[in-house]
Amino acid sequence: MTTVREVMTHKPIVASLPGTRNDVLKLMVKHNLTGVPLVKKEGNGLAGLVTRRDILNSPEEEQLVLIMQKDPVRISSDASVEDAARLMTKTKATHLPVMEDGKLVGIITPTDLLYEVEKRASGVPVEELALSPCVPIYSESPLMVAFVTFRVSNVNALPVLDASGHLNGILTDRDIFNKFHIHESVAEQDMGLGGEDDNWSWENYRNILRMWYQVSKIDVPLVPVSRIMASSPATVFKRTNVSDAARTMRRNDFGQLPVVDSRDLLTAMLYDMDVISILVD
Repeated sequence: MTTVREVMTHKPIVASLPGTRNDVLKLMVKHNLTGVPLVKKEGNGLAGLVTRRDILNSPEEEQLVLIMQKDPVRISSDASVEDAARLMTKTKATHLPVMEDGKLVGIITPTDLLYEVEKRASGVPVEELALSPCVPIYSESPLMVAFVTFRVSNVNALPVLDASGHLNGILTDRDIFNKFHIHESVAEQDMGLGGEDDNWSWENYRNILRMWYQVSKIDVPLVPVSRIMASSPATVFKRTNVSDAARTMRRNDFGQLPVVDSRDLLTAMLYDMDVISILVD
């Protein structure tokens, strides 16, 4: 039996309480994290958990205590990977703090379970999985539309379609966090903006970042999704083995893969949470 202790992230990066949203955002961007356990400054006991989704869902709040999950789903280090997959798929929790004797010793996410899927799902096609909802967006939609779509659809990735309906990119909430919560010069380089002919300023970038939290309260430059998305995303077919899909996700740190047909038309989205359901059956 493979245990949680064998696959988890040991000594996870944590944030302390009391603290602010910006404290966590800096950690997420610096370390490319999707969630952070919270501990009290006077001890190492688990006090809560905050994910990118929690931040998006609490746009008015600055203090972590008002944003965090106060009693997050947790798991023992001695539990099996099947137990972890079952708990994740049942509760939809993507980050499980790992506990030993009441102390936080690690964290486990669907990514940590992908190697186990690789070993067990070589004969299972993607089409046999119950796939999560797929919410596409047009490549020239203003970024504001993507913000709202993320918030109301409760997904963390949007396949991007061109004017003919073909897949030509993907936009994730991680892309937006990482591209906007950074220094001005880096933002200009990543965005391809800031030249002599651009009427952009760092104030514009900060406005967009604030927009992530306050969707309808400020004016946002009409940046199209195509300027932010990842182009030519990796894809899978319905008959692709789940083990191959899991390997692609693990090696590239992808949380999802678009599913296309023989004409490269989008048919579904495969998420890591769909993939780990193999361990439950």
